Amino acid sequence: MSEKKLNIIQVAVPTPLRRKFDYLLSDVINPDHVLPGMRVLVPFGRTKKIAIVLGKTSETEIDIKKLRTISKILDKKPILPEDIIKLLNWVASYYHHPIGEVFQSALPVHYRKKESASEQGVTLWSLTDIAWQADWSQLKRAVRQRSILEQLKNTPEGLTKQQLASEQEGQWQAALKVLCEKNWVSSRTKEPRQKRNEGHTDSQIEMIKNQGLFLNHEQQSAVESLRQNKTVYFASLIDGITGSGKTEVYLSFIEEQLKNARQVLVLVPEIGLTPQLINRFEHRFSVKIQSLHSALNNTQRMKIWQQTANGEIRILIGTRSAVFTPMPELGAIIIDEEHDLSFKQQDGIRYSAKDIALVRAKNADIPIILGSATPSMESLYLCQRGKMAHLKLRQRAGNAKPPEVHLIDVRGQYLQHGMSRTLIDLIKQHLARENQVLLFQNRRGYSPVLLCNKCGWISHCHRCDAKLTYHRQRNHLRCHHCQIEQPLPMQCPECGHADLSQLGMGTERVEKVVREIFPEIDVVRIDRDTTQRKGALQSMLELARDGKQQILIGTQMLAKGHHFPNVTLVAILDIDQGLYSIDFRAPERLAQLIVQVSGRAGREEKKGQVALQTSHPEDEMLNTLLNQGYSGFADKALAERKELLLPPYAYQALIRAEANKIEKYQTFLEYCFQVLTQVKQLIETTDADADSDIQFLGPIPAPMEKKAGKFRGQLLIQTCQRKHLHQSLNSLIQTVEANKAAQRVRWSIDIDPQEIY
Repeated sequence: MSEKKLNIIQVAVPTPLRRKFDYLLSDVINPDHVLPGMRVLVPFGRTKKIAIVLGKTSETEIDIKKLRTISKILDKKPILPEDIIKLLNWVASYYHHPIGEVFQSALPVHYRKKESASEQGVTLWSLTDIAWQADWSQLKRAVRQRSILEQLKNTPEGLTKQQLASEQEGQWQAALKVLCEKNWVSSRTKEPRQKRNEGHTDSQIEMIKNQGLFLNHEQQSAVESLRQNKTVYFASLIDGITGSGKTEVYLSFIEEQLKNARQVLVLVPEIGLTPQLINRFEHRFSVKIQSLHSALNNTQRMKIWQQTANGEIRILIGTRSAVFTPMPELGAIIIDEEHDLSFKQQDGIRYSAKDIALVRAKNADIPIILGSATPSMESLYLCQRGKMAHLKLRQRAGNAKPPEVHLIDVRGQYLQHGMSRTLIDLIKQHLARENQVLLFQNRRGYSPVLLCNKCGWISHCHRCDAKLTYHRQRNHLRCHHCQIEQPLPMQCPECGHADLSQLGMGTERVEKVVREIFPEIDVVRIDRDTTQRKGALQSMLELARDGKQQILIGTQMLAKGHHFPNVTLVAILDIDQGLYSIDFRAPERLAQLIVQVSGRAGREEKKGQVALQTSHPEDEMLNTLLNQGYSGFADKALAERKELLLPPYAYQALIRAEANKIEKYQTFLEYCFQVLTQVKQLIETTDADADSDIQFLGPIPAPMEKKAGKFRGQLLIQTCQRKHLHQSLNSLIQTVEANKAAQRVRWSIDIDPQEIY
């Protein structure tokens, strides 16, 4: 075997191909200096790409003469540790996604560019020996250069650009560049100091800024249960009603981890929940705490990623992508609101951050905590099977009492723009007591339908199978699926008639109606349209918490996690939207929504009420929820799914395809169906347990067949054995990728799909 064969490096290249690639090392590079987790620049086709080293091998399926040589080693040390590499390999395998794209998505944007990992330190600018010995009097006209030199002279150890900018004005960067060209100023990278606590020391007392609240019996019992398994893999579900103090249980457990010099990862579903969590955590602990989410710019994300990776940040609070952040001293993972659909990525790599977190915790042999007032059916199923501890909190913290829930039957009632007289009277009663009211409408805009009263024309989106929503404030129509906008027509485009009606209710219309009914009351609407400006959401939430706005109107942004002490009435204006759906998960989503929204009422001393407007007060699942609580609803829902062999009692994968013509996606999915049918027959001949286990639904059009100008279809695969699902998909992928016709269609695989759309 030649020497070169020993220098074969396997890398993950960001391409749509589901495979690793082999490259050679040049003779001038020591193979021992190339380690897994480092970035390399490799020739790929006619371009060069940044790839991640996965390992070394002495064998390759490619002719050694055809192997290309790595162009450049970009890092001096691995930027991805061994545990993250192992995790990402699992993600690529389980979700059947190209491994190069998986690794790239786990990196900050700066690392996807040709930047050295050595830049992760702080760049400092300082005077050179030439500058110290130079005659500065020659810079009489170069005022900015002289100012920079004077500033650096006072700080011989060097200054960052941010520190320089604090005293400089105008275009001072150009002056700094000139000084560097003269070799009067130079820069160096200072490696970040790793702030790690070794063992138990007196400094650990300083980690606790304020003592926690008094724990009731249930909270204390949950904390004791968690402490028994604080150093090994153990999954726990904290199933606590809204207001039961789940966060205080988290904080008590985190305190244990910090005392043992460990880091903690906290995953939350939305960035709107991170500020209030950070405030709670910073009030309790004096360690470094940061949040990682999509609202940060690339530089901010990079800095937080690096500080967490080197151990400076002890508590990281982040949305789903934070699950990939390296944490060398990770001691525990906490997933708040674990039921939330936001933990599932719905495009690109369609991963579940919750499932990945469970795998990461198991790999690291550390505890993981899932918390929710409305646990997912999957988590409750794991509890039933003994794979997760079920810790219940049924008592509201402090003196808060559960709210009273009332069904308002709107049949036969006159509705004032979607609001019944019963509801209006309830609102008046609570406002008279100087309390707050929260009105929930899970649809933004003014009106979801614009209708011509003469010919029946409806404002459809020409790029989607959807209606255009009327937004009154900007006086335009918008598609909430492809985001196309157009002016509000003054007359019907079909018949020219001017009598156009705006049907249905969105949050914008609810706000208008409420202001008309209660003209003296302060009203605030919190939805995606009103919170686009940076900081708008937080300022609105602060006003709401302070009680300065008496009526709150909003979408799901208000439904979870927020604490409004003065809200005593919560009303869901229309729950019928979620009662009947083609998605078997719709009842679960509706039940979670009702419970989560209801949890905003009566969270402190004041008694709370919940009003639900419906035209179907006799619905069986709805009454089970109201009479037996979420646990009773969950028991009934799980029993139904078991009888029908639906998840979590079965495993699913959804093959999605889209093309610019219907025939293209149909042909592709029919081809997939034929391949899978053959694979099913092969599996059944080799595995007696597979008989009639693998089932297909489709190919069929997607519920919204046309979206953003593309036509979409889907094919659902379901089995009762996970291995059969992955066997089928592996065979399908190999066959499809070898078929050039498949390249004309955009297709994807969604493992454990949470939405059928």
